[in-house]
Amino acid sequence: MTVIEFDGVPFDPVGTAAVRGTSAATHESPAVRESSAVRESREVHQGQATHQTPAGNETPRAHELPAVREVAISTAAAQARTQTPGPLTEIRSGVVAAHRAALSAQVALQLAIWQRTVHQVPAADQGHSGSSTSSERIIAAPEWTFKPLVRTTRTSLDRAALTRLTDGDAAGVFGYRRAGVESVARLAAAGLLVLTEVVAIELRGGTGNGRLVAHFDGDTRAAAVQAAEVFALFTGIQLCLSRSTLVSEPGTTESRTGTVEFVVSEIDLVPRPHVTGIATIAGTAPLQVTVTVAEPTGAGVGPGAAVPGLLLNEFHMTHLARGDQAIAMGPEFAEYTGVRATRLPTGGLLLVDRVLEFDGARGKLDGATYRTEYDSPADSWYYGDTANESMPHFVYMETSLQAALLMGYYAGPTLTQPGVTLSLRNLGGTATVLRQVDLRDKTIEQTSRLLSTTILPGSSLQNFDYTLSVDGAPFYTGETMFGYFSDEALANQTGLDAGRSVPTWLDEHPQATRTIDVVGRRADPNARLCARRTLALIDRIDVVDGGGKYSAGYLHSLREIDASDWYFARHFYLDPVIPGSLGVESVIHAVQEWMLDAGFADTIGDPVFRIPSDIAFSWRYRGQFLPTDGTVRLEAHIKEIRRGANGVTVIADGSLWKPGLRIYELVDLAIELGEREERP
Repeated sequence: MTVIEFDGVPFDPVGTAAVRGTSAATHESPAVRESSAVRESREVHQGQATHQTPAGNETPRAHELPAVREVAISTAAAQARTQTPGPLTEIRSGVVAAHRAALSAQVALQLAIWQRTVHQVPAADQGHSGSSTSSERIIAAPEWTFKPLVRTTRTSLDRAALTRLTDGDAAGVFGYRRAGVESVARLAAAGLLVLTEVVAIELRGGTGNGRLVAHFDGDTRAAAVQAAEVFALFTGIQLCLSRSTLVSEPGTTESRTGTVEFVVSEIDLVPRPHVTGIATIAGTAPLQVTVTVAEPTGAGVGPGAAVPGLLLNEFHMTHLARGDQAIAMGPEFAEYTGVRATRLPTGGLLLVDRVLEFDGARGKLDGATYRTEYDSPADSWYYGDTANESMPHFVYMETSLQAALLMGYYAGPTLTQPGVTLSLRNLGGTATVLRQVDLRDKTIEQTSRLLSTTILPGSSLQNFDYTLSVDGAPFYTGETMFGYFSDEALANQTGLDAGRSVPTWLDEHPQATRTIDVVGRRADPNARLCARRTLALIDRIDVVDGGGKYSAGYLHSLREIDASDWYFARHFYLDPVIPGSLGVESVIHAVQEWMLDAGFADTIGDPVFRIPSDIAFSWRYRGQFLPTDGTVRLEAHIKEIRRGANGVTVIADGSLWKPGLRIYELVDLAIELGEREERP
């Protein structure tokens, strides 16, 4: 029997009744027993596989790093993970080796490469969202911008294309498709087409929400409305509701020939998909217009009703995040609208798009399997802000965990306790990257299983496992537990140490430290391999060389919490807390900065950070960081350094504290630093 201690109370995730005399209604699935057996077998295998012999010490840096434990990857493993270097890689390595003394030239070369490849992302296949074949570089969008349902390469439209839009052929004009959706929305359905040409459509133009410029001949208000309609069809927002139409306030002004510039001020999916903006025409007063997507009269928009064959889509996800829960989850959830309740994150932290299949049912809490999707466009904000070569670690975590909790919530555990305010919190899990893959412009397929639900007074606990795949091949897998907690339960949290105030390692081993100034490095726009903007999660790092639990290096960081930090508005609506995954990400950033400071990148021609494969990572959360908590304190213990043909991998354990309580524990968090691989 697998037993987990939850806040000092033994809890069996397989479904054994809760102890301490609690009369718990427990729902159990045979799949849970199988999952536990598989997990125990895997843990034994991993424990054997990771027991290796130290291979030597680090070369001391200027600050004289002491000897640390390193592990040399076996020759066979190194060969299996190494690709034949391309000509550019060989040239870079040769330049570095031949001109080591000319450090400034090397740095300039690396900076040029970094700026080209990190800040500007090459376009690639668009997966579910459509196709993007342009060879132009794509600049990452700000976190707060709207994510269109589909992508298109069209940036202008002639009269013939506009005429096709009046016939309802948006899919043909813009080159996108969405399975199961019957798109009949037409341009200029309310009157004559007055636009003669669209000369520019900019997804992020204007103030960042979008811009369109068109020539017209006719009524000026009709020109403004039709410009908004074209932009709506361009983003595909009508695809949320099958057989939907575009509607706007009627009105006329004057007729003339001219140019209209439409700047989007708002584009959103709640309460119905809509575009609002200001239309400017020379010689007339600016016009504000709104175009809204409307479902057919009498048609349903709830789960399974908005689009045939699809349980939930982006429309429902946005409502679950910050809208009408009755629309998102069904009428049973109406009481949760407008109050603090379980929600998905919103904005750039909403990382699940659609539910394709669900074999469970409302009220069936003992098991279900479901398949969901998330589109990861190449211009997503996190690609521009991460120091990683591809997707940052926290997005791996968030997209898998959000997919899991979504349908666990849909099954209805909170409905068993009507009238009780329950907040959702992740409690921990384990996950492994199976293979490294560039996820830009890919659709991530999420397969999750609800393994069990245990109902306790004032709370509920759910166990899941999940697998992420792309192009039909898995790349990430894990297990996790979520809890739904009453206000009383949240107020009585005792952290990871039964309410005791546990000191950091540095508190118990006071000694001189040296400092890595992360803010100073980030202030340099040319600093390479640096997390920025929304992912600027740490400011400085105190280092004890040779310190920590494993005498291989110790990192400590303290940062003040700003109640206006962007993620509080995203996670969660009416229940703001720092995402646990960003706590994990902050420890990753500390280790990355230490790796650069320690010189691990010096012998790599074009270094990049990656998430290494085949290293299981686990985490436990027993509390949350609130806007009023004051500070976040973290520490990381360097545990292992592995050198191989693919680069250097550092494995660390970590913890995070809110004032007085240690609430996060991370085990075997791994970061790889290696040579950039050439891609076809």
